[in-house]
Amino acid sequence: MPDDGRSGSGCGRACACAVGNEFGESAAKHDLETYRRSGPSRTTRWLLEGLGTGGVAGLTVLDIGAGVGAVHLELLKAGAAAAMDVDGSPAYVATARSEATRAGLSDRIGYEIGDFVELAPLIAPADLVALDRVVCCYPDMRALVGLSAGRALRRYGLVYPRDRLWIRAGAAVFNAASRLARRRLRFHAHRTAEVEGLIRASGFTPTYRRANLFWQVAVYERGRA
Repeated sequence: MPDDGRSGSGCGRACACAVGNEFGESAAKHDLETYRRSGPSRTTRWLLEGLGTGGVAGLTVLDIGAGVGAVHLELLKAGAAAAMDVDGSPAYVATARSEATRAGLSDRIGYEIGDFVELAPLIAPADLVALDRVVCCYPDMRALVGLSAGRALRRYGLVYPRDRLWIRAGAAVFNAASRLARRRLRFHAHRTAEVEGLIRASGFTPTYRRANLFWQVAVYERGRA
């Protein structure tokens, strides 16, 4: 699948139950080097732009499948008060902790290692909730989107594949190859209408959209007419 140099461990990094162990130290090290060299990828920058509309001073952040922590680190640098990093890969959480310490932000971040859907009852709501390339590799999209949207007090943003036939066909080929290679990672190209329907059902209205050839970025605001 396409990779434009984003700073996380790819779309599957949140699914501890299936693929957390596939994103280990070497992948985390590579992504951290990319983040330090180039900053957040273009789609991550769009996500930050949408989440940051109107300012983030004093707000809290929940970063699901946070990778090396680009989203919550950038929001904290912009004035957010505190963040929670939930990720299925111990290697990525360790890397995110290290980068937060390097940035002088470690005292404002909490960490949970595991599957967000399983951990959701223990995770406090936050003003801003982000899922940067996470939905596309989680096996139960409805649970992930429904529970994560339910934790967002103000804005909810995600990056996931565009709803295109060629992307769904590519996902089928990728998944067949993964099965042959006995890998647990699967790639899911969901219908945009289905994803958005779940988010709207949680009380959100879309306020920001951007897309490139492969990825779409959408940010929603709660209770906005």
